[in-house]
Amino acid sequence: MSVEARAITKTAVRRAWRHMPVAGRADGVYIWDTDGKRYLDAAAGSSNLVTIGHGVKSVRDAMYAQMEMFSYAAPHAFASEPLLRLGDVVATKAHESLGGDWRSWFTCTGTDAVDSAVRLARQYHVARGDRSKTLVISRWQGFHGNNLAVAGIHGSTFRRRTFMGMNINSPHVPPAYCYRCPFEMRYPSCGLKCARALETEIRQQGEENVAAFIAEPIVGSALGGVPAPDGYFQTIREICDRYGVLMIVDEVMTAFGRLGRWFGIEHWGVTPDVVATAKGMTSGYATLAATIAREELWSTIEATGTPFLSGHTMDLNPVACAATLEVIRVLEDQDLLRKADETGAYLGSRLKELEDIDIVDDVRGMGMMWGFELVRDKETREPFDPGLHASYRVEAEAMRRGLILYSCTGSVDGVAGDMVMVTPPLVITRKQVDDVVALTRESLEAVRDELA
Repeated sequence: MSVEARAITKTAVRRAWRHMPVAGRADGVYIWDTDGKRYLDAAAGSSNLVTIGHGVKSVRDAMYAQMEMFSYAAPHAFASEPLLRLGDVVATKAHESLGGDWRSWFTCTGTDAVDSAVRLARQYHVARGDRSKTLVISRWQGFHGNNLAVAGIHGSTFRRRTFMGMNINSPHVPPAYCYRCPFEMRYPSCGLKCARALETEIRQQGEENVAAFIAEPIVGSALGGVPAPDGYFQTIREICDRYGVLMIVDEVMTAFGRLGRWFGIEHWGVTPDVVATAKGMTSGYATLAATIAREELWSTIEATGTPFLSGHTMDLNPVACAATLEVIRVLEDQDLLRKADETGAYLGSRLKELEDIDIVDDVRGMGMMWGFELVRDKETREPFDPGLHASYRVEAEAMRRGLILYSCTGSVDGVAGDMVMVTPPLVITRKQVDDVVALTRESLEAVRDELA
């Protein structure tokens, strides 16, 4: 039995129906499987994870140095030097980027970071005596994580429907999605109705019942790289302030350099109350996430003598903290935020050339986070039948050609709508960008012919 067959047979994998090559080694923007085939990683791992590239030995060395001292210290009993240093570093970055005073809770995954952000919002309101504030409003076609509680908050239909009835179903508003505007209006004459819908929902739910609003600066897997239009988050901030609602931004995909800034929300010039992040902060070298919140939230809870009611056994892990500190150092030393801006703009301009393919429309994004739609008819924007799995076909064709892309579905109504994301590590060169675009074109043309 081959290595691949053993992996599929005895280990549960996400897509058991497909061939799953076994990774052998990786370096920079490339991964080689155990048969020696090379893949150009234009998905940055699992969608926006890898920032500084694969195989950076200084991260390995930082983790090993910490492991030589100790690998684990019970978080209910000990802090660690890497943890304390990381808290200071993240607080400094947040202050420089967003203003104000910040403190971080470090946990394991992006889902955990969002879950902790929601817990923090609830405890803050309870500490202030606003015990009726329990609701978190989110957006349809948004994704915030994979546990049952968060599944009730996010708006990804495919991930919600199997577990519906097992979670608390939160209220939702339409997304900021100009290509398929849910109000059938045009920006900017729309007056940002998608943002103003939040005020309507708060009033309908009762402002005394709404604790927080959560959204991604650029919607990742649920919309395929859609940024909110200018003015959107400024309007959201004003509405949240007006009704005493905390503004949570989900930067699991966008923070720590992906959009050419430490935090993606900087592009909109507003300061949230809470930031949930993960992926890029460790670049995939360890499991760590952060819930970063204004100091007022933490101190208000602490004044009641109540601990923060969140956490797991592996939270605050010293080895993961050591890895993250080194990733941040590499981001700074190699000036990768600037590179994400400049090379990312080049990537976007090259991807826009793909719109000459008759199934490709609306290339969108910023920094090193881009996506596009697959449509049957550009004039009407008619999607492909979901049963055709158009975006997955593109991903599979790209894999055959040695390119890793990230396929997404559900942009139209949570069911129909195919998207593809292109989100390489920030270290990618222009020559490698050209390779990504060339292989993507080949893959798209093959799928176009197949679907025709």
